[in-house]
Amino acid sequence: MDSNPFSKNLDKFSWSRVHTYAFIAFSAGFFLEAYIFGMAPIASGWVSVPKFLTSTLLAWAPLWLIIGIIVTGPLSDRLGRKTMFYPTMSLYGIGALGLVFSDTYFLILLFLALMLFAAGGEMNTIMVATHEIMPSRHRSKAFFLELNFINIGGFVLGLIGYLVQNQSVGFQRLMIGVTVLIVLIILVYTRMKIPESIRWLEKQGKMEDAEKEVKKYFGEIKVISQDQLRPIVRVKRLPTSFKLAVVILVAAANTIGYGLMTYVLGPYFFSTQTPLIILVANLAEMLVGFVIGALADVLSRKLLLLISFIGATGSTFLIMGTIPEWSSSLPLFYSLLVVLNVFVGISYLTEDALKSEIWPTLKRGTVTAIARFISIGAYIPTIYLTSGFTIYQYMLFNGLVWAVGTVAAILWFLKGYETGKGVNIDEISGETEGTQVK
Repeated sequence: MDSNPFSKNLDKFSWSRVHTYAFIAFSAGFFLEAYIFGMAPIASGWVSVPKFLTSTLLAWAPLWLIIGIIVTGPLSDRLGRKTMFYPTMSLYGIGALGLVFSDTYFLILLFLALMLFAAGGEMNTIMVATHEIMPSRHRSKAFFLELNFINIGGFVLGLIGYLVQNQSVGFQRLMIGVTVLIVLIILVYTRMKIPESIRWLEKQGKMEDAEKEVKKYFGEIKVISQDQLRPIVRVKRLPTSFKLAVVILVAAANTIGYGLMTYVLGPYFFSTQTPLIILVANLAEMLVGFVIGALADVLSRKLLLLISFIGATGSTFLIMGTIPEWSSSLPLFYSLLVVLNVFVGISYLTEDALKSEIWPTLKRGTVTAIARFISIGAYIPTIYLTSGFTIYQYMLFNGLVWAVGTVAAILWFLKGYETGKGVNIDEISGETEGTQVK
């Protein structure tokens, strides 16, 4: 399919103020998603309830996240990317204010649900919008660095939780709620400065609207010649079922593996260490995210996926094999946790990019939502399943989860195609014709 007249230069634009606003808006959105997702383990210390209800609180985060994903994903394909940000930002504000005054278990669940629903919808829409807005030679770098704000959000939450864990519960809720409201102000301002997805408008047949958005936001931006860009290519045709199976398996392995080690391990086995575990895990991922993010446009997505999953699997089994040693030495445990999360961080950035970039424009929001709904949904039963495990069983289960993801990463490395290295998003999704890629 040939490019439409107004979107044909999107990938050739030089970096502009519009892209900077989009980067800030999307990064802040990712920050809030992680910050809110990690509230549940912190909130488990605000109320005294039986272990079953603690498990429910931990499962509350992925449950409402995937509800937000599956509702807003198809809506973003129908109503637009930018349009979907208005209801989600409103829910953020209501939820943050409500959480500050939530002094019971059920009120905490209620206002966390509102924010988590918004977070799920936000993240899905941000993922598809980034691929559609950012210019080709900066797309991977922008996506990886934006996504790294998930690690920053988790780190900040862990830091705040760690610093105020000895303060009153009311003060803890106030600090966490106020942080959400501050970031929300940044979201509102920057999202007023970015356009609706030009690609989405064109695929919807709204050519006049697309032209207006291009003139309003991109009218004076320099267009880079094709000679300075990666040559146009065409990716291999693969069955949708194969692509969907791969992205679901790698995404589920990452979500479950990361979630059990970062958010569930503390409340189940080391309750006093929960904020510090969240802090250390996200710090490691944040630092590696900056390095990988800066190089994302020149690195192979296929190779990163393979290496990261092999590394995460090996690191998890190493932690399992050294339980007697680190059980009496917390510094050793945290050292191993850092090693694990270096690989986890790379796998997360890579699989999240993959599962949101390989679908056609009019289906990108919906299919990305389906992949995320299933993969994150698979995390929920594992929270209950592992609640009665010994620490050895817990680690073995986690290692096997990563092993399944490694098999999927190997399949994509052998049978899939390259989506990094500056490949155009229309080529990756099969919407541009060119030459065959091996």
